[in-house]
Amino acid sequence: MATHHGKEGVVTSAGTEIGKVTGYTLDTTHDTVEDTTLSDATKTFLAGRGTFTGSIDMLYDETDTPQTTLLTGTSLAFIFLPEGNTTGDESFSGTGIVTSMSISVPLDGVTTRTVAFQGTGALTIGTVS
Repeated sequence: MATHHGKEGVVTSAGTEIGKVTGYTLDTTHDTVEDTTLSDATKTFLAGRGTFTGSIDMLYDETDTPQTTLLTGTSLAFIFLPEGNTTGDESFSGTGIVTSMSISVPLDGVTTRTVAFQGTGALTIGTVS
């Protein structure tokens, strides 16, 4: 089983790599609905609708065009590449709406930006070609 170092990860937005990314999280969930009947001894469920959400952490860079497009309410096409951007690497792609954007300016540290998004539609799992 392969393991990967975080330094391999890449995120693109609208087809361009987002600069100075320090980490990201991609969460997928699927609703369930109960279909238990009175005669069942245990509960049973059906798979419902799925969704995905996530966040991207980066060093603040006002000159990085992809960073400047990450504004709340904006719908963007994202590709998450946890292994890197080499042929055969796994990719997760979809469209997300930016739901929050925060900038942190510490007294003795580097200024950072964090954005959160809500996926809309399907998350596609594939490979880099």
